[in-house]
Formats: sequence, C-alpha cells, structure tokens
Amino acid sequence: MPKRKAAIAAGGVAALGAAAILLPHANASQDGGANAAAPKTLKATDASDLAAKLQGLLGDAFAGSYYDSGKQQLVVNVVSGDNNLIVQAKKAGAAVRKVENSTAELKAAAQTLKSKATVPGTSWAVDPRTNKIQVTADSSVTGAKWDRVESAVQDLGSGMATVKKSAGKFKPLVSGGDAIFSQVQGGNVRCSLGFNVTASDGSPAFLTAGHCGVAAKDWSDSQNGQPIATVDQATFPGEGDFSLVKYNDATTQAPSEVNVGNGQTVQINQAADATVGETVFRMGSTTGLHNGQVTGLDATVNFQSETDPNGVDTVTGLIQTNVCAEAGDSGGSLFTQDGNALGLTSGGSGDCTSGGETFFQPVTKALQATGATLGAGGNGAGDQAGGGDQAGGGDQAGGGDQAGGGDQAGGGDAAGGGDAVGGGDASGTADPSAGAGAGDQSGAGADPSGTGTGADQSGAGADQSGTGADQSGVGTGADDGSAATENH
Repeated sequence: MPKRKAAIAAGGVAALGAAAILLPHANASQDGGANAAAPKTLKATDASDLAAKLQGLLGDAFAGSYYDSGKQQLVVNVVSGDNNLIVQAKKAGAAVRKVENSTAELKAAAQTLKSKATVPGTSWAVDPRTNKIQVTADSSVTGAKWDRVESAVQDLGSGMATVKKSAGKFKPLVSGGDAIFSQVQGGNVRCSLGFNVTASDGSPAFLTAGHCGVAAKDWSDSQNGQPIATVDQATFPGEGDFSLVKYNDATTQAPSEVNVGNGQTVQINQAADATVGETVFRMGSTTGLHNGQVTGLDATVNFQSETDPNGVDTVTGLIQTNVCAEAGDSGGSLFTQDGNALGLTSGGSGDCTSGGETFFQPVTKALQATGATLGAGGNGAGDQAGGGDQAGGGDQAGGGDQAGGGDQAGGGDAAGGGDAVGGGDASGTADPSAGAGAGDQSGAGADPSGTGTGADQSGAGADQSGTGADQSGVGTGADDGSAATENH
C-alpha cells in the first residue's frame, strides 16, 4: 500500500457563526497571557483543572462545578464543610456557592432513574448550574412511557430532578471528521474519523464512535475502496461509545489536527475533560462547523436497541451539549478553540434548524480504555495516496471521487424504519460552492486547502437509520440501484 497522509478533515460548509468565533484563534498561542495573572479569570481548560483540584480539597462538600463563560470564572458548589477549605477554594480563584444536593445524593438519584426510568428515548445528567438532575425525554416517549419517567422523577422528591421534552428522537448520528466506509452484506456503512492517535504498540490509528466499530471491522477512505484500517477495539453499548481503529499501513502519517474549512486547521494539542458551561466546537461532514456549550457530564442515554424492538441500548459516561448535529456526524470531533480534544460524536436528537441535545464520548476515557495516546503515529514520508502533496496541491486520494455528486437518496428509509434526523441525508450534499474545506473527505489525505470540488460523499445520501444507526448496514434507499450506504 502506498504511504498515506491521513488528515482530520470534516467536510461541508463551516457555519459562519462558529467560524467567526473559532478561526481567528485556530492556531493561537496557548501561553495563557494575561489570564494567567488574574486568578479569578480563567480559560475553560484552566477552570477544569482547578475544579479537579478543588474536588480533592473539598471532599464530600464538593457538589459539582461549572464554568461561567460570561465572567470567565469557575463556580464551585458546596453543601457543607470546613470554612477554611472554602476560603482556600476562593483564594484559588473559584466562586463558591452553597447548594442543597450533594454529589452522593445526585448519584443515588441517577441510580434510581436507571432502575425506574430506563426507557428508549430518555437521558439524564447532572446539571451543576441548577444542582439537579436534568432528565430529557425525546418525542417517542409518550403515553405510559412518559408517565413512567415523570413518576420516577417525582419519586426522587422536590428539588432533586427536572424533566423536559426534546424534539426529534435520540439516535446514534453519523460522521464528523473524514468520511470512512465499510462494505458489509447488503450495502455499505459510513461513519467518520474523530481524532488521530497512536496505539499502545506505536502504530498509527484513529478514534471514532463505538457503534461504528461494532457495525463493521474493516474501513476504507472511499465508498468502494480497499480497506485502509481495521477495528482493534470497540465499545457500544455500555460504558461508552468509542472505537480504536488501526491503519493497516504502519507508515501512515496521521496529523493531530482538525480541518475546519477555508484552508484553516486547528492543531490538537492534548485531550481534556469537558467543563459544564464552556464553549465547544463540533465539525461534521453533514453540517460543517458548529458551536455551543457543554450542558452536562456523565450523561446516560437510552437509545432504542437496534437488534431488539423492545430493547434499550444504554450508554453511560457521555458529555451532553446543545451543539446541533445531524445524521452523518457520528464519530466526529468535539474540540475547543485552543486545541483540546474533548469528545467523539455519539448521538442525539433534533437538527441544525431546530436544535436539540447531542452526546459525545469523552476522549480522555476512550484513550484510557484503549491505551492510545493523542497525536500522530507512523514514520513514513507522508505522501498521499496517488503522490499528491497535501499542502495545497489539490491531489485528493481517489481523485475527488464523486466530487459533490454523492448519491442523495433523500428519503431513504432507515433499516428498521427510523426517520432521518432532519429528514433525509445531507451528508451527500456538501455545498460544492464551499470550495475550501469541501474537498474529498475520504479519510486518508484529504487536501485541507479544500481545492477539491465537493466532499466525497459517495452514496452518503442513503439510509439515515432513525432508530439508532442500523448496525446491519443493509439500509435501503439508494436511488440509483447501487448498494446503499448506511450512516452511523
């Protein structure tokens, strides 16, 4: 196999609002500047580090924390404790407030919800801003199911939890970084590359969603191409949604960066834990660049089972955000303005018109579980397949396969009958007028300058598995008679 240079490049058009916030600072220095001299004015990453330290200092009195982005302060909740410790917390730069519910009480309440309210289409996470558990039920939770959830919340007692409805249905989404494909019986599966990493044995690899790794083992950078990577580990459902996929060519060059379009990249410097309240960015081949805030941590999501109509695929330990996403974004990158890798797109509800809830696998936990480290692996010369120089040469792996012409099976019904997020796949319709950033998103060597004419969305307009991406990969709906591509 030729030496490859694999780029983290998410296709589609960068949303202008998010780009305006992110791009001027995409590769800015991270030396802290004046913020380091002002203890009570913190960047979100520094606030996360401080929160971890104060959690150890306060012990049982610690009841969560969040980042006040307006004041650029860390707010720490305390229920009781030594006043001297609280004084130390304030001196360290945190704003301290007293709350009613302890961490132990909130965790116990979450366990009660697990036993009483594990219904497909529900989720819950602690919201430190309200000091309560926020329970969310999607549009499929009606009738007796809604009554069950509402009753479980009421049984927790006043002031412990709230419940709200969400538009759309919770489902694993599909593709956020470079599009990757796998051929399975009955069609193709399409997911997205999240972050390049180095496996514990030193080989180049990448992280993506676990439901992608469960769906198929061998992955290519084009719809019908030869496999370039093989799943090494995959977790879904259960304690996370992540896969480690190793490149088959040990000389693959896998830069640690996210391509955000218009020739701009964000260098990924480290993995970090998310903080409630911080601004985050998600890049997706369907919807481009979008930003929002972290709204909850250690979230539990109950997806409808893809193998049992009456079953539930429960995933725990996720990051909850209000960043929009649509089918075609699973596995993709959640990151910060200053280059911290936070998460891998797992699933959610809603779309980028009406909004919704979106969930992400924490990168730190995925790295710990797989033994991988963030950053590039491989030792080759770094030429792309086909010999094109990545630095603006415009030579795309596969020659811009189906540039802008991905099969748009708009209404392709998901295997199992789920409805598509946003109705029909946008991931085959990356705006070719975007130019920069809309080049071949075929996984290994997409030109970050975006000089390709339209994302390689080969067949990506097929099945949008509304009930959670169908693991069988047999979605129908391709309008040209070709094998369908099922998005995850």
